[in-house]
Amino acid sequence: MVVSLSKRGDVEPFHAMDVLAEANRLKATGVSVVSMAVGQPSDPAPTLVREAAARALRDGRIGYTDALGTAGLRQAIAAHYAEHYGVEVSAARIAVTTGSSAAFNLAFLAMFDPGDCVAIAAPGYPAYRNIMIALGLDVAEIELDGAAYLTADHLEAAHRQKPLKGVLFASPANPTGAIIPQKELAELVAKAESLGISVISDEIYHRLAYSGPDVTALSLGQGVTVINSFSKYYCMTGWRIGWMVLPEELVRPIERIQQSLYISAPELSQVAAIEAFSATAELEAVKARYSWNRELLMRRLPELGFALAAPMDGAFYAFCDVSRLTNDSMEFARRMLAEAHVAGTPGRDFDTLAGHRFMRLSYAGSQDEMVEALARIERWLK
Repeated sequence: MVVSLSKRGDVEPFHAMDVLAEANRLKATGVSVVSMAVGQPSDPAPTLVREAAARALRDGRIGYTDALGTAGLRQAIAAHYAEHYGVEVSAARIAVTTGSSAAFNLAFLAMFDPGDCVAIAAPGYPAYRNIMIALGLDVAEIELDGAAYLTADHLEAAHRQKPLKGVLFASPANPTGAIIPQKELAELVAKAESLGISVISDEIYHRLAYSGPDVTALSLGQGVTVINSFSKYYCMTGWRIGWMVLPEELVRPIERIQQSLYISAPELSQVAAIEAFSATAELEAVKARYSWNRELLMRRLPELGFALAAPMDGAFYAFCDVSRLTNDSMEFARRMLAEAHVAGTPGRDFDTLAGHRFMRLSYAGSQDEMVEALARIERWLK
């Protein structure tokens, strides 16, 4: 038997998912595990969303849609930009995708050719790097070296070293939770445009900011591509539903690639997602719990030797410098799971150069889970 293996599969594992698999294996044997590894809300989708899905199932409304998504959901997303940001976006510029993961695939394929160089921040979400490498793109990882977020100066310096075709950033960021202030975000977008660098703004953690209003990059530049999802704030991870806001020139290329790669996002999820915008009261109660967890971790983690490496401005992550405790966060995470039964993500996922010093802990779980996790870690370290 002959098995052909391409070099595309030779990418770094997504270690958070490996940790999740091991945590699930332990749970299956009866071990009580508190997971702080994966950025997944512990709450179900809002009631209105689930009720809409149940109605669609009863009606048998499950099939293909237009490649760019249903008119109803695209219009609802456009209305969201007007209401939440005060930004007018035509529904014709919106593409509904199978989660933000598909949106990144579509953006990279439609915007860049093999060999093009695209910049991301380190630490940063590992799937950016892994997808781009699998697609044959050249990834420029800009080490922030203690800075909280990517700046125009970072971008210009990287562009001098090697000409960039694109830049991708997130605010709030994964894994740090840091938010790029509006002034610096405007400078970053303007610098990219002046250098001829295409901008992709990952806004998946919008509505999960704790210190100020959301600012979409759409309000700061004409050619920006924005990616968002119903997974995080809207508690719809498994529904695999996200969206893109595109410059007009990208709409048809994205549509053509979507037609062949995915056909369309699941109609059931699209029907349900429309109702997510009407579930703010329920979702804000969930966010209030994140805020409580955040305050707890900001106080207790440094006491345990997990120094906060970035401001926890948004999302639901604490990115910690654990160099006082270990010089190998991968092994430290394995031991913490096996011995303390608390799952965390080693920093190598987010920074291949300096990640051995860091860990990411998600506080998207319940208050009781956070209290228990900290108690277990404290006992284990003693």
